[in-house]
Amino acid sequence: MGASRAPMILRARNAVALTFALNGFCFATLVSRLPDLRADLDLANGPLGLLLLAIAAGSVLALPSSGRLIERLGAARVVRAGGALTAVGMVLAGTGAGELSSVPVTAVGFFAYGIGTGTWDVAMNVEGAEVERRIGRTIMPRFHAGWSLGSIAGAAVGIPMAAAGVALPWHVGVGGVVAAVLVGVVARAFPEPTVHHDEQGSSGSAWLEPRTLAIGVMVLAFATVEGSANDWLSLALIDGYGVAHWVGVAGFSAFVTAMTAGRLLGPFALDRWGRAPVLWATAATAATGILLVVWGGHVLLVGLGILVWGLGASLGFPVGMSAAADETTRAAARVSVVSTIGYAAFLAGPPLLGQLGDRVGTLDSLLAIAVLMVPAAISVSAARPARHPAPTGRPPAPGWRDGRG
Repeated sequence: MGASRAPMILRARNAVALTFALNGFCFATLVSRLPDLRADLDLANGPLGLLLLAIAAGSVLALPSSGRLIERLGAARVVRAGGALTAVGMVLAGTGAGELSSVPVTAVGFFAYGIGTGTWDVAMNVEGAEVERRIGRTIMPRFHAGWSLGSIAGAAVGIPMAAAGVALPWHVGVGGVVAAVLVGVVARAFPEPTVHHDEQGSSGSAWLEPRTLAIGVMVLAFATVEGSANDWLSLALIDGYGVAHWVGVAGFSAFVTAMTAGRLLGPFALDRWGRAPVLWATAATAATGILLVVWGGHVLLVGLGILVWGLGASLGFPVGMSAAADETTRAAARVSVVSTIGYAAFLAGPPLLGQLGDRVGTLDSLLAIAVLMVPAAISVSAARPARHPAPTGRPPAPGWRDGRG
């Protein structure tokens, strides 16, 4: 990297990291007030779950088209648009629940939030992959760690806001607007994606590319392993071991901490050994952690299992985003496809695991998640960087060691 380019790339890196953190902050801001939202709308858990599907519906609608938008408008503009729509959704949801007590208005807000955060997510991953390419070493997992840190910050703000009874529009709505304004400012530092002139004429849908679909399968499996802990780990500990509710929450907090640590430290391993060996190791680690949680039977073994599970779940999703964007040609379309496949885990995983848990028990249902590490391991090879020389003067793609031999 030339000395004159170094400050620009560092500014871009910091801008992308903050963009990830702000996305996580918005998510946690909304989630931290769900109990108040439920109370203001006078909903039971079942209707609230149906209302939350509006977020998933918006994201699923937005993800497949995000790649085309990024190709036409650029990642910076799409991030700004996604941030603005996220803020609109949060304002509508906060006002619909807190001021109007209107389920339809809240549902529209959730739907808008889902579209906004979905497009924002794809665009920031595309931009993160571009920055990673220009730096020439693995940093995408650290961007995703930034998302986790942002969500922790959002929860940290949400706790006193909820305790003080701050009105939803003032907390959720204003939080979304502030985040959108900050995203609009930091996106100015995004570099333009690299496009090779001899590749601009490529055609064909990314949905028909075997490598892209295989990466999507891998991300789907790892996303399910991550999302299942988000939704069911606390309940599994409470139902399976009869622990107090705070212990279940503490177990989930330990998982998030371990996963964040894995994303901060994982790039060292990825640059040293390459994607495939590290992802095989994390798949085995995640499966081992889940087995310890289910069969450990002792607080030390179960606690160790939670930490091991978190470490194992940490790298699959961000590395999949990097792998989808390895080739600059149609990187946005490929990231869009992989994101759509991966986020299906967050949509379908919780209800399917819930149905299984009703039959075999919440704790034992987690064994199905461990089995998913088999297709994850099988599809890991697709994440190897494509074997073609880098453009003159450019650093090799992150994870280049996978291409040796």
